[in-house]
Amino acid sequence: MSTRRASAGGPLAAFVLHHHDWSETSLIVEFFTRERGRMVAAAKGAKRPYSQLRPVLMPFQRLNVQFGKAPADDSAEVYNLRSAEWAGGVPMTGGPALFAGFYLNELLLRLLARQDAHPLLFDMYADTLQAMSRADESGTQAALRAFELVLLRELGVLPELALVTQTVLPVRLEGHYGLDAEAGVVESPGSGLVGRMLVTLEAALEHGSGVALRQAVAGAVPPLRGPLRGLLHYHLGSSQLRTRRVMLDVQKLLDLEGTSR
Repeated sequence: MSTRRASAGGPLAAFVLHHHDWSETSLIVEFFTRERGRMVAAAKGAKRPYSQLRPVLMPFQRLNVQFGKAPADDSAEVYNLRSAEWAGGVPMTGGPALFAGFYLNELLLRLLARQDAHPLLFDMYADTLQAMSRADESGTQAALRAFELVLLRELGVLPELALVTQTVLPVRLEGHYGLDAEAGVVESPGSGLVGRMLVTLEAALEHGSGVALRQAVAGAVPPLRGPLRGLLHYHLGSSQLRTRRVMLDVQKLLDLEGTSR
């Protein structure tokens, strides 16, 4: 039987990435599931005041969801949401952490193909939300850079950081390097990422621990920001994400409010 026409099976671990109105009473919801990747479903009646789905379909909360049969039309991708239950988790705090969470969701929506499972990335996403819920601004930035590294590696577009891509020679610990979207790790004399930093980051990625990766990233947040942003924008085909634009606008308003006092 075609997997496109089969049921999605039993309950799936999931997070809500985004939803929008479908009708006066229903929603179309984008989920990130551990077992099936990004999936979209119709949540019928979810907007009704007494719907059991209404308080559950919130971002950043781990859920167990169950879908109905796959669409009969192979060109369609929308399942019916049969059930969704809260599976625990720490509520996201407001401010920078909340914006950071929506930034992660936008990356996943724009970079992941539907129904392409990435269990390691799912686990990293859940771990990153937990870390950001209790982190200060510097900790949140480290968590974001760590997640970006894992996302790019899972997509197959992050080169091995401990090697110069074109020569496959180990990076020099005291050398300086850049990350090029097409050429990979390249020498960048006098500026860029220090070789020792790249070796540490690669080792943390290989280790697979979110905690270890965030610790490795913590000392490299400023020099990593530009190169990772460049890689993401290249593969997104866009110079700016919507979430980042909103964050910058909010920061401008806060700065103006501060100067007017």
